[in-house]
Amino acid sequence: MSRTFMVILCLVALICAGCGSPASTTQPVIKIGINAEMTGDIPKVGEGTKFAAQMWLEDIEAAGGLEVGGKKYKVELVIEDNESKAESAVAVQTKMISQDRVLVIVGPQASKQAIPAGEVANNLETPMISPWSTNPRTTLDRPWVFRACFLDSFQGPVIANFVTEEYGFTKAAVLYDVASDYPKGLAEYFKQAWEKLHGPGSVVAYESFTTKDRDFSAQITKIIGSGAEFFFTPQYYDEVPLILKQARELGWDNPIVGSDSWGSAELVNLAGDLCYGLFFPTHYAAAGATGATKEFIDRYEAKHGYIPDDVAALTWDSMLLVQKAIQDTGEITGDLAKDRKNVRDALAQIKDFEGITGKLTFTEDGDPIKAAVIVRISDQGEFEFYGYASP
Repeated sequence: MSRTFMVILCLVALICAGCGSPASTTQPVIKIGINAEMTGDIPKVGEGTKFAAQMWLEDIEAAGGLEVGGKKYKVELVIEDNESKAESAVAVQTKMISQDRVLVIVGPQASKQAIPAGEVANNLETPMISPWSTNPRTTLDRPWVFRACFLDSFQGPVIANFVTEEYGFTKAAVLYDVASDYPKGLAEYFKQAWEKLHGPGSVVAYESFTTKDRDFSAQITKIIGSGAEFFFTPQYYDEVPLILKQARELGWDNPIVGSDSWGSAELVNLAGDLCYGLFFPTHYAAAGATGATKEFIDRYEAKHGYIPDDVAALTWDSMLLVQKAIQDTGEITGDLAKDRKNVRDALAQIKDFEGITGKLTFTEDGDPIKAAVIVRISDQGEFEFYGYASP
């Protein structure tokens, strides 16, 4: 999307906001926007987002509303489908801000949607938290945009360090989608980190494809011929099973290492035993969880029939962060622009937040300081905790 079009879209949104219903002096209902990938390539991501947000709303309604400054407010979730497309994420974001007049937005999840949607939120001065977008561009120079997960600039070195320590390998290969912000950015961070550890040229194959490609045999054949001891592929759950299957069919027996995008519950359903024994870094591990994390998992599983993935867990934490920020403002003034600013400022002040994905403190850039979890996929298909990697 061109910058010119983005500017026009924002101007239209501002005009619409100004000619809509006049700013009320009271706001009996607090509206929270949910910008989610409900359809398109990664619908499980949107499903986990919606389910976690709705569970949070159930708690608020059971308590009689969200208490702010001694007064309880009804809360409404405005859930919109961004179709896993950047342009749809922008349109949804603009609608929720200008027409629905939401106070704050949670999502999008994937960086491909979160980066352009974050620009809209920042331009229209509406606070936003992306639970799962790890690309640095999502929050870069955007004081209105936050995230609940670690960054790819942290995740890349985590993967390089883990493989070096776990296997003692010195030659790596990478297979990634060059047309998508998340895998492209993470592949670059990994390559930088690996070559810092093992020297220039130690990434012996750096193979790419384009979104929607389904035949990776040419790239995998080059990787096999490169002498790589493993390959890293930071792809989503809908692509990883195909990559694993084609790699094994071509005779690749060495490890394949993933990223936090592997954390969907759907990965094991689609890949089966092809993914058993493989590692990836993520934001939490369901197997062996305790305390509030286990309570969330048990409740989610009882309601929806499967163990929540990291997207759902991060969305849960994001909803609690939003709740805390709204309550920390001390009042809802009814002036939406002022209330949005108050929520943004309250988010920026959050420190040592105890979430189910770990303790979190926001930096001045809206990014959290928090650890990563290394997960191993067991022979039963469970995401087992293997270790921590701290910043």
